[in-house]
Amino acid sequence: MNTLTELLTFWQAQAGKLGQQTLQHIGLTAAALVLGVAVGVPLGLLLTRRPRLAPWVLGGAGILQTIPSIALLGFLIPALGIGPGPAILALFLYSLLPIVRNTLAGVQAVDAAVVDAARGLGLTDRQILRRVELPLALPVLLAGIRTAAVINVGVATLAAYIAAGGLGEFIFGGIALNNPAMILAGAIPAAALALAFDGLLAGVQRLSGRQLKRAGQVLLVSLPLLAGLYLLPRAASKLLAGFSPEFVGRSDGLPGLTLRYGLNPTSVVLAPALVYEAARSGDVDLIDGYSTDGRIRAYDLRVLRDDRHAFPPYQAVPVVRQQTLQAHPELAPALARLAGQLSDSVMTELNYRVDYRHETPRAVALDFLRRRGLWRRPRPVGGATIRLGSKIFGEQYILAELYAALIRGYTNLGVEAKTGLGGTTICAEALRTGAIDLYPEYTGTGLLVVLQPPAATLDSLGPDPAAVLQYVRREYRRRYQLEWLAPLGFNNTYALLMRRRHAERLGIRTVSELSAYLQ
Repeated sequence: MNTLTELLTFWQAQAGKLGQQTLQHIGLTAAALVLGVAVGVPLGLLLTRRPRLAPWVLGGAGILQTIPSIALLGFLIPALGIGPGPAILALFLYSLLPIVRNTLAGVQAVDAAVVDAARGLGLTDRQILRRVELPLALPVLLAGIRTAAVINVGVATLAAYIAAGGLGEFIFGGIALNNPAMILAGAIPAAALALAFDGLLAGVQRLSGRQLKRAGQVLLVSLPLLAGLYLLPRAASKLLAGFSPEFVGRSDGLPGLTLRYGLNPTSVVLAPALVYEAARSGDVDLIDGYSTDGRIRAYDLRVLRDDRHAFPPYQAVPVVRQQTLQAHPELAPALARLAGQLSDSVMTELNYRVDYRHETPRAVALDFLRRRGLWRRPRPVGGATIRLGSKIFGEQYILAELYAALIRGYTNLGVEAKTGLGGTTICAEALRTGAIDLYPEYTGTGLLVVLQPPAATLDSLGPDPAAVLQYVRREYRRRYQLEWLAPLGFNNTYALLMRRRHAERLGIRTVSELSAYLQ
């Protein structure tokens, strides 16, 4: 009941955005179906006249159907960039197989005696196709379009990851924040759309004779109109922002900036791995990022100064279960060898090597430990196994590899890596439940995402790193029996980033100047 109440409250608060995303979702699905019908039906008809080509064409369409949708989008992004282009093309490719196959099957199922009779009346092949075969094959053909529509509604949720909009924005935001109500806010309308498309086309399919022919004509006209929903005007903005799902929903992300600066730019949701590429290519003008990310240097981006301190301190600190520390007292001294070793500049350089030069996190971590004289050959495993977690970005992978090497070199404990766990709340929940024993976290994230103290407490802590660390350490002990150890030495704060040349041309150096420019 609590989740239902949260869901209804969320829908009420986000009614405008829900409507926009629903229209985008319908538009994406309809646009792909238009292309699918325009290409798939003629191709299916061609195969009825060239049956030797059928195994090759259907086999190729079948192979496309087996490619995971996220992988297909990944292949298309380098050629088409982000936005609706690759999303519509991917949905079109997925719709080909059912449309082509059902067109071919429908025409082949027409009784040969009927075709012979039409030919005996003097009809040409084209007239037979148009007046006899297509009308009789139409129910089977519509079944293929119906199947393609349902597939496309589901796959279209992934379009949100490449800034193409749709109901996937709520779904991926909810996954990143471990928010069931937010996930359902996008999943339920998406399921309803799939049922609506399926029911509508099923009703058309049940018609017969002239009614069916007329409904087919209406369908051919209505699909382009529905596709046009995606082109409805959107709010104009001087800048287009591309934000990751977690940043959009976290209190220390966009909501905090809106509260402190009144900042609310026109934005699209992007997969975290794409935001930097989108800024570099000019697809978006403003992104969220992390102040120690190596791509800031590689892509010549400017970090806008948070002059009103909307972002709290984000000291990197290992968080460990107290039960694990008590059972294995040798673990804490091993982890402590990394305390204070990573300044902002050092971490940025390590991130640069992984994010831009594509060195492996393990190679970068081992090289750092060797240069600092911290590396030791792994000892034989003679104790329990420590389950080491991390979030799903390069810096966390590096930190996980650093800790794994220290545990193996300074203790007899084994290490099981559970990296790439996703958003903050997923990692925190895994730690609380014992699915992992430790992972690197940031004080500001623990403060605002996990603990979520009242505004008065936040004001009392201010931007003081020591005060924030002391508070999260005390509250994590009290609430969850988790221990924050010594900080690593760098502060990886959230940041707003722009291309340096663009920011210089507009005279934007701070978030306040950005907010003033957008007003």
